[in-house]
Amino acid sequence: MSENTATSQRTPSNDKQVSSRNLKRAAFSGWIGSALEYYDFTLYSQAAALVFPTVFFPTSSPAVAIVASLATYGVGYVARPIGAIVLGNLADRHGRKHVLVIAMMMMGLATLLVGVLPTYSQVGILAPILLVVLRLVQGFAVAGELGASNALIVEHSPDSKRGFFASFSLQGSQIGSILALAFMLPLASALPAEAFQTWGWRIPFLLSAVVILAGYLIRRNIEEPPAYLKQSQVKEFKTPAIELFRRYPRMLLICVISTLANVIGTATLVFGVTYGKQESYGVGFTTSEFLWIILIINTVSALTIPLFGKLSDVFGRKALMITGALGGGLTSIPFLFAVQEKNFALVLILGVLAMSIFFQMWNATFATAYQEQFPTRLRVTGFAVSQNVGLMLAAFAPAIFTLMAPPGTSNIPIVIGITTLVVTVIAAGATLLLRNGAGESLAE
Repeated sequence: MSENTATSQRTPSNDKQVSSRNLKRAAFSGWIGSALEYYDFTLYSQAAALVFPTVFFPTSSPAVAIVASLATYGVGYVARPIGAIVLGNLADRHGRKHVLVIAMMMMGLATLLVGVLPTYSQVGILAPILLVVLRLVQGFAVAGELGASNALIVEHSPDSKRGFFASFSLQGSQIGSILALAFMLPLASALPAEAFQTWGWRIPFLLSAVVILAGYLIRRNIEEPPAYLKQSQVKEFKTPAIELFRRYPRMLLICVISTLANVIGTATLVFGVTYGKQESYGVGFTTSEFLWIILIINTVSALTIPLFGKLSDVFGRKALMITGALGGGLTSIPFLFAVQEKNFALVLILGVLAMSIFFQMWNATFATAYQEQFPTRLRVTGFAVSQNVGLMLAAFAPAIFTLMAPPGTSNIPIVIGITTLVVTVIAAGATLLLRNGAGESLAE
């Protein structure tokens, strides 16, 4: 047998091994990136509801302080569409790997710096300004992270298991939330309130340095997907965003509206926490009680996400996304009533139903569904722009909810719950218009 013949006989097996290894690396890389992103997301969203109103926004009006703090949470999403265009273009033109490393460094450094910011009492108006600047950097970086990491996994995955493997990136987001709460909860429970408000909340932000290092070491060895390498020489337009807006405006709009399903999370785990915890609302939940609720919800979600990802490969993406959006929106109403009644057990049960079951049916599936709507040369930009514009709109919901139902308002669960349901109905309607790409080859 000649050397060439032997080589040709070994090649399929070797290629399969290399492909499997690259898929595992891509999935683990997406998992790590999402873990870091949502480590930051959970820290910031909880700090915005529990700590920042008094640390960075002292004011004679508690309602104004709450709105200002929650608005900084939303500000990070303003930078996301910009990051989606800039980093999405880089990923589609020069490769997914480089953008993933850049995004992780930017995101991690900004998170770290939040932990050393001076307070309003120390530097005055400069404190909230610096907070907003760092939040903008986080938002810019995260936009590139989400699109590139999901594209990397989707393009490495076999058609019949694309939803399952892509779900690991979403599972990483829950693990990041769990890690954040695993640090925040003992600090909030063990430290005196004054100590936690002064320095205790900073510790989890500073620990993000460890995750940054781990993520970099993993991502530096990732290989680009064959689908991307195959088409990387084809450049019909100098900027992918130009082709995207010219040829796919309808699909962009559909994905943006579908993304509004994220209002389920902002209504329950951001506004709901504010409603239950802030003294001005008078409900009386403690910080540790809500941190336990959120920790349990995220732990259950980490288990359900791969299941729903796998089910989307069997039943299609749209069925799970629509059911999840409608179910989550409907469940937000009794959830807020349970918060109002200060019923810990009921808040926990309804929180798990809304976020760990219904919302994860949508969340575990949307990334794969969106990636399947765009060709390889535009995949990161298309996914990132549509998803991050939708997230930007949903992120301001907590501040808008607080304006709609400030402390002293009656029927808060009805006002906010019905608003949430209406938004999710609109999101579900848009999802109906998506192409169902489960089991089909990705568009080139």
